[in-house]
Order: sequence, then structure tokens, then C-alpha cells
Amino acid sequence: MSSVQVVIDSIAAGGDGVGRTGGMVVFVPRSTPGDLVTAKLVGKKRFARGTILHIDTSSVDRIDPRCPHYMIDRCGGCQLQHVAYPAQLKAKATIIRDGVTRIGKRAIDEPSVEPSPSRWGYRSKLTLALRHLPGGWVMGLHPYDDPAGVFQLADCPITDDRVVAIWRAIFSNATLLPPDASRGSVRISDDGAATVMIEGGQDWADGNRFFDAVPAIGSLWWKPANRAREMIANRGETVALASFAQVNRSMAAALHEYVRERVRRHSPRTVIDGYAGTGATAIPLAADGISVTAIELDEHAAESLAAHLPPGSCSWVGRVEELLPSALPADVILLNPPRTGLADAVPTQLESARSTVRAVIYVSCNPATLGRDLSRMPGYRIESLRGFDMFPQTAHVETVCELVPEAA
Repeated sequence: MSSVQVVIDSIAAGGDGVGRTGGMVVFVPRSTPGDLVTAKLVGKKRFARGTILHIDTSSVDRIDPRCPHYMIDRCGGCQLQHVAYPAQLKAKATIIRDGVTRIGKRAIDEPSVEPSPSRWGYRSKLTLALRHLPGGWVMGLHPYDDPAGVFQLADCPITDDRVVAIWRAIFSNATLLPPDASRGSVRISDDGAATVMIEGGQDWADGNRFFDAVPAIGSLWWKPANRAREMIANRGETVALASFAQVNRSMAAALHEYVRERVRRHSPRTVIDGYAGTGATAIPLAADGISVTAIELDEHAAESLAAHLPPGSCSWVGRVEELLPSALPADVILLNPPRTGLADAVPTQLESARSTVRAVIYVSCNPATLGRDLSRMPGYRIESLRGFDMFPQTAHVETVCELVPEAA
């Protein structure tokens, strides 16, 4: 273990600042490009992880973080609160370029990254770790340097105040939770209804009492250990629990509109929407008269989507890699996979379909897996590439990559 002085010149995909000293690459959390820091190092010959001992010279892009948890509790929920917003966007453009060039082996310039209309209070969902300790309940997030630890959350400035208020009410009524509950989430929908999911435990005798004690909850779900999730109670109509929805609604609306614009420029008659969710892209495209085949693994989301599709379009329940061959051919294929990227079979299927496909629109939340998948699709070239800052104050970024088949 040693300490060195290092200049930070960029930000890595996980949010750490990156510098170089003596032939070693050093990753330093909570540092900013332009900082000169003295850091304690732990690592091997080529790579090391650093902890800031002193900021010798502050970057012009370093700012004071808004959230006390960020520094006091070393909260790992955000990584870039200490970085000025324009520099956050620049860092995310570099992260996208590095994923596509270094992993995907595609030569590109840094893409533009659309700024979020809201930089604070944008999260409509907050998931917290739950710990029932001898001294009582702890409900919070993990420190960035202690993934097993949990600190008590008092506030979260990037989250909608209504979500935080419900979490405070949950904490006040924590004695009614399953003793072995391990995680929970609160989501506010577009109409203001709140859905709560509690995970863990085998028995919840006080589920209905808990629901009555927190009147702001519109729908309460429970995922017992090793069993399927179930609805405990709801107010009004039954609330479907979709598998996934973007937590930054204003930025998501801009991204979806951009995706639909890229699809429409190819004048498709048929579209396959893989990982379709509840239909943010499939439903508007089908309303245009395009025949859309939506593929979604989550049965609840697929059923909700099917109810909003006109005749001529359909919603299939299953895995993209298993259903894509039956859905082909199509003029345009949309893909919006989870952070793990595409299943191994999908790039191979897309390569085989090049003769009938006009474009593939790939929406990625992980530049590294985007780059990996691009490396497996050499028969397509990048027509356009754009980032969307779905998660301000964090190192995460969404990317829309438009691919078209290479000329034979």
C-alpha cells in the first residue's frame, strides 16, 4: 500500500476518476477530471484503486454535492454529484465512445448526450435495502466502498419527494413488515398512484395492517423468498406491476420519441419490438398503421401491452432469443435489453436476417455490453449514435444506436 500524487484525466464507466502514474492506471472514486490528488493506492502492477487523501488542486469542474449522504455515508447511489453537470455529460459521451471503440471495435467520435430536463427529483422509483437489526430497522443504500453495508437514508435529492415521503412512512411502520424482509421499492406512476413492493420473508401476517397504516400506498405487493410475487392489497382498480419502466419520465419521453423518429425514417411496414415492456414504442408505432410484433418476457407487461394494440399487431410473451426467429422477417427491429445486453443467439439471428432488415435500433443502458454486441454484428454499420442522460448525478447513461446492413 502506498500513496502517490496523480492527475485525474477522465471518468470510467463505473464513475471513478482515472489517472496514470508510473505506468499504472489508477481508479479514484469521487475525483473529477482536472483534479490533482494525493491518493492511497491498493493494486497490482498495471491497475490500482485509490482513495483520496487530499485534493491538492481542485478541478474547475468540481462542485459541492447537494446530498449529505454522498460524503458523510459515502452513498453509492450516485457517483457524480461532485462533478458540474456539463462535465457529467462530457464524461458520459466519453464512456459511450470507449465502450463502442474499445470493446465494439468501431471507430466513432464522441456522441452527443441529451441533457435531462430535470437533474434533481427525477426518480419516480427508489429501491432500498432493508435490514432488521437488534436495534431496529435500517432502510437505505449501500456505501460505494462497502456493498454489504447499509446506512439509514434520510433523504434522496434525485428522487421524487412523494416517493421519499412514502419511504419515511414505511420506516415509521416497519414493525409491521416481514421480519426477514431484505429489500423494498416505491414507485409513483404517471397518475400519482404509488406501488410498493416488499421482498423477502416467508410469512407476512401483518400485510393488510401495514397497508392500512400507510394510506399513500395505492398497491402493495410482496415477493416472498423463493416464491412468486403476489398482491397484498390495493386501493381502487388493480395496479399491474410492470417488469420495467424508466424512472426519469421526461427524459424517457424524449428518448422514446427519438427512437420512434429513427424507426419512421425507414418507412417500415413491419417492426419487431424486442424487450417491449408495456409498449412505450410499440403502441405509438402500431397506431401509425405499422404491423408491430412486440416481445416481452414479463407476462403482466405483455398483457397490458396487448390490450392497447390495434388489429394487425400482436404481443408475444417469451424470450427474445427464442421468439425472434418466428417473428422475422421485419423491416425494422427494436432492441432494448437489460444491462446484460443481448443473449448470445440474438446477434447471430440478426446477422442472418440482414437481407430483409432495413435497420436495427438498439437502446442500451450499458455501453460495455453495447460494444460487445456490436462486435458480434460485423454485418451492420452504425448509422447514428446518441446518448440520453436518464440518470443525472450517476455514471449511468442510455444510448440509442441505429444500425443498418452493410452493402453487399
